[in-house]
Amino acid sequence: MSMDELAAAALGRLGLSPEATAELCNVSENHTYRVDDPETGRRYALRVHRPGYRTARQIESELEWLDALRGDGAVDTCVPVRAPDGERVVAVSANGLERNVVLFDWLPGSEPDPEGDEVIAGFRLLGAVSARMHAHARAWSRPGAFDRPSWDYDHTLGRHGHWGAWQDGLGIGPQERALLARLDAAIAGRLAAYGAAAERFGLVHADIRLANLLVDDSNVRVIDFDDCGYAWFMYDFATTVSFIEDHPRVPELRDAWLEGYRSVAPLAAADEAELDTLVMLRRLLLVAWIGSHHTFATEAAELGAGFTAGTCALAERYLSTHT
Repeated sequence: MSMDELAAAALGRLGLSPEATAELCNVSENHTYRVDDPETGRRYALRVHRPGYRTARQIESELEWLDALRGDGAVDTCVPVRAPDGERVVAVSANGLERNVVLFDWLPGSEPDPEGDEVIAGFRLLGAVSARMHAHARAWSRPGAFDRPSWDYDHTLGRHGHWGAWQDGLGIGPQERALLARLDAAIAGRLAAYGAAAERFGLVHADIRLANLLVDDSNVRVIDFDDCGYAWFMYDFATTVSFIEDHPRVPELRDAWLEGYRSVAPLAAADEAELDTLVMLRRLLLVAWIGSHHTFATEAAELGAGFTAGTCALAERYLSTHT
């Protein structure tokens, strides 16, 4: 049975009508579908989780943070829909294929334009949104069973990396391996010195890009919390420039993000000083992501070995100023 067929089979479990349809929107960690139910006129987003990536408890914990962010007025987020039995994380089985699925209300709005002058306003918005989420995370009393992954060094570039080893990335020969090993060591050293005190390290979105904002007039909603977990708060900036770390406008985008962040909360000089390090942590992590995902994630396949070559150029530049 294909994933599309499993998604279709999930709709009945979730209480939708027999006329409801699911159309694939995106494949990355998970399969995401747009669902239309003509009987009710409602539209939803269905997320079919990749096995082994998140436990049911971890997915429910994500939804608990969404509830808290929305309920406390920190940021607006997507709303999970309960199945008829009251569950929000539903295990669906069909012909030997089993996946956890979550249904969300479909949100209006569109991603801020990533091109032109509008991108600067978009990055100011990302900075302000991140500051509000960070403030909420620091103050929120999490449920006792709350469980989200860590994005510390050991779980990104280290031996327990969630996305595999960067050494298994595409296009890595002896020269690339030697250069990126130097980069890895420099990142590890600087982050160890920076430390993981509570004011620097906590619960973050961990993928807060323009693509994960929906703007509808004056309403701004944050989506795709599937990677939320524990990391340096400034790691959220690194995720804003995912895949475009070598774009010539990144310094300008960084300034806009900082301006937006400081419009909501203060930011210490020590935090700003490690933004470049966290960008390189994320970049090297994405080399691992491409290596482990290129066989099923379209974006990873398209980036391919060229992304590793670009990473090596960025590594040379970083090492010239940060060691």
